[in-house]
Amino acid sequence: MTPSLTALLCLGLSVGLRTQEQAGTLPKPTIWAEPGSVIPWGSPVTIWCQGTLGVREFYLNKEGSSPPWYRQPSLEPGDKGKFSISYMTQDYAGRYHCYYHSPTGRLQSSGPLELVVTGVHRKPTLSALPSPVVTSGGNVTLQCGSWQRLDGFILTKEGEPKSSWTLDAQRDPHGWTQGLLPVGRVTPSHRWMFRCHGFYRNTPQVWSAPSDPLELLVSGVSAKPSLLTLQGPVVASGQSLTLQCRSDVGYDRFALSQEGRQALPQRPGRQPQAGLSQADFPLGPVTNTLAGQYRCYGGHNLSSEWSAPSDPLDILVAGRFPDTPSLSVQPGSVVASGENVTLLCQSRNTRETFLLSKEGAARPPLRLRSKYQGGHFQAEFSMSPVTSAHNGTYRCYSSLSSNPYLLSHASAPLELAVSGSTRPRRSPRCSQELNTEGTNPPFVRALTHTMCHKSEDRSI
Repeated sequence: MTPSLTALLCLGLSVGLRTQEQAGTLPKPTIWAEPGSVIPWGSPVTIWCQGTLGVREFYLNKEGSSPPWYRQPSLEPGDKGKFSISYMTQDYAGRYHCYYHSPTGRLQSSGPLELVVTGVHRKPTLSALPSPVVTSGGNVTLQCGSWQRLDGFILTKEGEPKSSWTLDAQRDPHGWTQGLLPVGRVTPSHRWMFRCHGFYRNTPQVWSAPSDPLELLVSGVSAKPSLLTLQGPVVASGQSLTLQCRSDVGYDRFALSQEGRQALPQRPGRQPQAGLSQADFPLGPVTNTLAGQYRCYGGHNLSSEWSAPSDPLDILVAGRFPDTPSLSVQPGSVVASGENVTLLCQSRNTRETFLLSKEGAARPPLRLRSKYQGGHFQAEFSMSPVTSAHNGTYRCYSSLSSNPYLLSHASAPLELAVSGSTRPRRSPRCSQELNTEGTNPPFVRALTHTMCHKSEDRSI
């Protein structure tokens, strides 16, 4: 471009700007940040200012800072200014405006840009009360919390539509701060994924690290899966534990929930055989935190709605407090079919509950409240009349009401032998399950037959 042509072009742009100003149509600049206005500590960010053609220079001001302002010449074709921050820190967090000069020297100012830095404070917790599992159409309360005495929280819903809320912190006398947001009419029309940050009132653009994500699981009415464990309902500390969720509905994914916990691990479904989908949830070595009640759900990839919950499965962890009850039998460990038998579980320690388990039984242990008698806490488990189905090895445990899923050490094993019986009588539970088996999924019917026909000699 020749010098004379360049001069004519600049003159034309200047005249154009002056004409716009005289007509009162000189536009305000716009301001934005890339990749966004919420930036993790240490990451780069670029602030852009866009005006109208012919602007020679842009200015950037952070509220509360004194001149000199940041100045940048406009980029071709002469309507944008670029301000780069290579390493975001709390010094750059704040509210920004950009400007350009009109031909008469008047400043044209943009609206504000809130530039936020995250990761300055420790992350808060994010919970759903009473549970992250919500029935379609139900209500839930989200709780952001921290021990850092924060003044407020920012709760963000991710995905589409994206929303955010500013929550005032409530403090208790012990220093815990929390912000609560009631969420009503939770439906499966979209995903409900949330995070929260915390901040102090004097630095509202300096946020904590983000909380762990929390996704609400919206349960519906489609067929419930079944939840089982191959290790049995009573497990020892340190033992490997895997839960399996199954269904004869072709679910693409499964989710597992533990009562009182916020985590909802998900696994893709697999089809070990036609008409059956399942997923394994390896929970690792058993600790106290794995004790509790579990349910699982099935879902399809093209829907945010999950199935109805499975029946609950209790996982009991033995050996978690120093007590070893004793187990005895009356009238003896060898009895004739048809006799009445009582298994007596006792402890000298104060125990509210006793549990009786049978080796190899698929059912959960029997549980009875204890009674104090003769210097012992005890419970009597009656079997009358006994059949060969009661043959087997028994153990008993004690537990406390403060955590009914944590058990004592097992008693010494007791072997019960029932003689003089032909075919064992079917238990009322088996009779009911077999009479209604036509309403159950195929794999549940197979499991029922296995428990009630082939393994009657292993049930209590």
